[in-house]
Amino acid sequence: MSELKDLIIDNKDKRFFTPSVYFSARTGICELKGESFLENTKEFYAPLIEWLKRYTTEVKKPIAFIIKLTYYNTSTSRSLLEMFNILKEYQDNGGEVIVNWHYDESDVDMKEDIEDYMIDTGLKINLIPFKPEELEE
Repeated sequence: MSELKDLIIDNKDKRFFTPSVYFSARTGICELKGESFLENTKEFYAPLIEWLKRYTTEVKKPIAFIIKLTYYNTSTSRSLLEMFNILKEYQDNGGEVIVNWHYDESDVDMKEDIEDYMIDTGLKINLIPFKPEELEE
């Protein structure tokens, strides 16, 4: 099997409503940033899910999963849940996992969604509130 490469999707064209993705095989830092309400959610997230599966079975180093989504739709939430389940399984098998979710402090619905993910998966997610003007571009 080939060496796991970084997965980088830089969404400078905002009209496609896909997040920017930075998954580093070397550092274990994985970041989703921006908005995610695309029509082909499964197609977009399938490589991310596959990358996480490979990282957690082949690389087996600590992983820091950082989310800075300002908005996401229901189909994105299913993909996020699948990724969280992979991370939880990795953690349960001895892998080191940190999940930090940066969310708009005024977005009560998103905060509740994050808390629901923790309940559904058993994965600890650090909630990091920010003011919208503080989120770097």
